[in-house]
Amino acid sequence: MFPICKTAGWSLAVLPVLLLAVVAARPQQTPILAYVDSDQIIQQMPGYAAADSTFQNESEVWRTELQQLQTTLDSAVRAFDQESLALSDSVRDQRMEELQQMSRLVQQRNTELSQRAESRWAELVLPLRERGRAVIDGLRAERNLALVFDINAPGIVSIDPALDLTAVVLSRLRGSD
Repeated sequence: MFPICKTAGWSLAVLPVLLLAVVAARPQQTPILAYVDSDQIIQQMPGYAAADSTFQNESEVWRTELQQLQTTLDSAVRAFDQESLALSDSVRDQRMEELQQMSRLVQQRNTELSQRAESRWAELVLPLRERGRAVIDGLRAERNLALVFDINAPGIVSIDPALDLTAVVLSRLRGSD
């Protein structure tokens, strides 16, 4: 998905008010809104297949590591289950604590690798998103659109900067307008 326009930090609750303001301010013969399907755009862009292939190759290394850690944990649990009746209470408790610690480490590593994968994917598709965003911004300006939405994410992908009333609001609040 394309990042939401920095000048458009509005929530969806103010969207109807914004749309009414935009409709009232623009000539009716010109369309004011458009939308894009960012998932479809990204997946069909030149460079996506290479980014996806790189990500899949790197992810396989991470999946293999996690699978090995989980296999080691599962083997340790099976061994404990087989030996637990023959162990003293103190040894059994110590082994259970070791297994719990091992399980926490596997979960922690899973979280770390998931975060790394998410970050890496974002890094790989960032150039694609930036190119797509530039094209969308160009089309918005070329077609004289006020707003472009993404059907896959809440928010605005591109907005006409002439709609920014921040300076006017501040001016009026200061009493200089």
